[in-house]
Amino acid sequence: MTLEQLRLFVAVAEREHVTRAAAALGRTQSAVSAAIAGLEEQSGVTLFHRVGRRIVLSAEGRQFLAEARAVVAQADAAQRALSDLAGMKRGILTVMASQTIASYWLPSRLVAFRARHPQVAVKALAGNTAEVAEAVAEGRVEIGLVEGAVENAMLEQTLVGRDRLVIVAPPGHAWTRKPPRAADIAKENWVLREPGSGTRSAFEAALAEKGIDVAKLKVSLELPSNEAVRIAVRDGAGVSALSELVAEAGVKFGALQLVKFALPERPFHALRHRERYLSRSGLAFMETAAST
Repeated sequence: MTLEQLRLFVAVAEREHVTRAAAALGRTQSAVSAAIAGLEEQSGVTLFHRVGRRIVLSAEGRQFLAEARAVVAQADAAQRALSDLAGMKRGILTVMASQTIASYWLPSRLVAFRARHPQVAVKALAGNTAEVAEAVAEGRVEIGLVEGAVENAMLEQTLVGRDRLVIVAPPGHAWTRKPPRAADIAKENWVLREPGSGTRSAFEAALAEKGIDVAKLKVSLELPSNEAVRIAVRDGAGVSALSELVAEAGVKFGALQLVKFALPERPFHALRHRERYLSRSGLAFMETAAST
């Protein structure tokens, strides 16, 4: 069993797709298929089920995935340590951010980091807040960036920025003429992000602070991205709570209207594992993110 086989197995398992895994790692499809077949042959364990043109992790494959991720994460940590010994003359920094941060806040910070450290390659991934926290905890990424806070004692959280949620509605909605009271919130149809997203968690926490029972919200649509939520609201599916950063363009061009209903600021936190090695590149990025 080689590190390359484990890395390819993890890539395929996370995507449940050989071609996409091969493209992500810059390998040929045949090389990835051969690596997986070799692992299965060496172990005598079926790691994937072939279902039509798809592949699906077997129960044994799901169990093995955690171990494989841990080994790959440790190897990546060793590589970061070697890069540090070389004085940041080379290396790869992997960060993962929740969708709002990845799309609207992170790009300018990555540009600033690369300008200061052009020799360090950066790989940026996106997910919701829960997925980011899990990736950092498991060592799959060195730094995570999330909205709000996460409950995990193994993760150190550093404040790096702030934004504010706003309620948006389609043009001409009644709430844009007469702002809602707290009692009105549960009467309207809502278009929200999926559970686990920082935006939804922050919105529900803000409502709870105002004494509004979030269980009584009429959630008409639950969507997996900010863009999908924005389009659904524009097309009249209901109202929503989005980051000011996300809503800005839609409001500017008249596709959305702001609703006067005060919601608190929310923090952006950088996450790192308390017991894992933080590379010089990671430390430099944290400094850049907090100062840009």
